Amino acid sequence: MKLTESSWQSIAAHARQTFPDECCGIIFSDGVVERVVALENIQNKLHALDPEAFPRSAATAYNINALELDKLCSEAKNRGEKFIAFYHSHPDHDPYFSAEDKAFAIQDGEPAFPGTGQIVVSLDEHQVLSIKAYAWSEEHKDFVEVPTQRV
Repeated sequence: MKLTESSWQSIAAHARQTFPDECCGIIFSDGVVERVVALENIQNKLHALDPEAFPRSAATAYNINALELDKLCSEAKNRGEKFIAFYHSHPDHDPYFSAEDKAFAIQDGEPAFPGTGQIVVSLDEHQVLSIKAYAWSEEHKDFVEVPTQRV
């Protein structure tokens, strides 16, 4: 997965800003310019409303407002942009694609958002440690790690 230096820096800054909670966001592109949109992680709100249904806090989970996501995707389509990736952080953990991440990204054995990648940022209190990308593999029927490149 190729991302511009500006996108990498925006994602890293968002992850540092929300630490120790997970951040989340999306990336659009018109084929020339990428646009990173930082989203609110609503996991703490959901956890406060119903801790049984949402036992994890934003320190170890993220949740995106579906209505906000739909609106942003519709606006992007009208602007001629393509939805290229989700991103989120794993504070104090490796940038693996967890079972919870897969539950969000896969529905009925297929990608919930076809053609979009998944980016996971690992960071500690002081710095981003690594960023990994995952893409859908038809062969494996799963998201697999793919090389990331700054352009």
